[in-house]
Amino acid sequence: MAGCSLGIFFGLVTILGTLQVQCNEESQLISTLFKGYSKNIRPVVHPEDKVEVQIKLTLTNLISLQWNDYRLAWNTSDYYGIGIIRVPYNIVWLPDIVLENNIDGNFDVAYYANVLIENTGFMTWLPPAIYRSTCAIEITYFPFDYQNCTLAFRSQTYSANEVSLILAVESDKTIEWVDIDPQAFTENGEWAIVHRPARKMINTRYSPDDLEYQEITFNLIIKRKPLFYIINIILPCSLISSLVVLAYFLPAQAGGQKLTVSISVLLAQTVFLFLIAQKVPETSLSVPLIGKYLIFVMSVTTFIATNQIVVLNFSLRSPNTHTMSNTIKHVFLEMVPRFLGMSPLIDDNEVTPEVNGLRERHRSSFGLMQRAEEYVLKQPRSEMMFDKQREKHGLTRSIVDTIDVSSTANLYKSLGQAAPEIKQCVDACNFIAESTRQQNNFGSSSKL
Repeated sequence: MAGCSLGIFFGLVTILGTLQVQCNEESQLISTLFKGYSKNIRPVVHPEDKVEVQIKLTLTNLISLQWNDYRLAWNTSDYYGIGIIRVPYNIVWLPDIVLENNIDGNFDVAYYANVLIENTGFMTWLPPAIYRSTCAIEITYFPFDYQNCTLAFRSQTYSANEVSLILAVESDKTIEWVDIDPQAFTENGEWAIVHRPARKMINTRYSPDDLEYQEITFNLIIKRKPLFYIINIILPCSLISSLVVLAYFLPAQAGGQKLTVSISVLLAQTVFLFLIAQKVPETSLSVPLIGKYLIFVMSVTTFIATNQIVVLNFSLRSPNTHTMSNTIKHVFLEMVPRFLGMSPLIDDNEVTPEVNGLRERHRSSFGLMQRAEEYVLKQPRSEMMFDKQREKHGLTRSIVDTIDVSSTANLYKSLGQAAPEIKQCVDACNFIAESTRQQNNFGSSSKL
């Protein structure tokens, strides 16, 4: 039992000794590498040499910067096979790559991770960051729009003659796109990534000595998913807008109901326009497609409501409130029937002569009745009551005797031949009775 305990003790001592040796070797390696090292000096042999910095962007909030520092290379056989070390970022040289089109003015990364150094001097820095950049929003075809967001990375302290920015290379293949990790990427419910190219931009307006001469740009072309807007805005708005056409199927007597339908649809379209205004960015550069559609249907609805008001104005007119002008009579009772191949709807007897360029007004029925009343008052009552006395005194036969009273039609014709003025008086009474009956029928239908 004692021998077993002694063996375990010697084993632990051996392991701890190995770890201590390994730790001491790595510390010795770091001390050797950074002896006389200055992070303010570019890792080049000659001043005219360039440092190639490889840039790679990953959608999991990571930007990959890779470059080579010959001062930090070592032979693995001299340091127990150590091939990679990790050191703090503030003790090595960094290329100072930042997002140029930053929107919040914060150019720092979210976390300053350690820098990985390989034995060949190849250095890799993967600082996680959340980038907020300025992107031009195009809302012309909202909600069927595409947006292009550009991320431009550039060195803030070194020109193109000192640091050359290139895209990352993996397996002898240049990565000319934004990298996406399938395991860490979560699909968005509103946007879908359509294209994600990356390229190096050279601004020929500047010289290689200027900081603006070179930059690495990553483009994210995203497409909006329109299903939400189709179900909640476009489809209800189209259905409600189609209801205004059904207002023409209502009868003319239901003028108030027709106008109520049009105004209700107009108010609903206004509400949908407010909802779209809350979803679309505030800009006056362009009008979204769905906004143009709503403005169009609102204009159509307004035109229909105005049309219904005009129709309602004409349909509710009555002989007691309005009088048809001579121009309207001439157009709709004479010209339009002739254009349609019909006979004029106005009798030639009703056309009044013109005196001094003005049409003489028809004699009113009240005047005819007044003249008939004067005729009755002027005639002796004895002659009207005792018409046989005229024959007894040898007078000529009365005109009344020639009237045929066998039927209403014969009586009407006899009156027309014997006394035209009485016929006109009867016609006037019939016209008054017919107008009163039509007015009563019109009032009853309006109440319904």
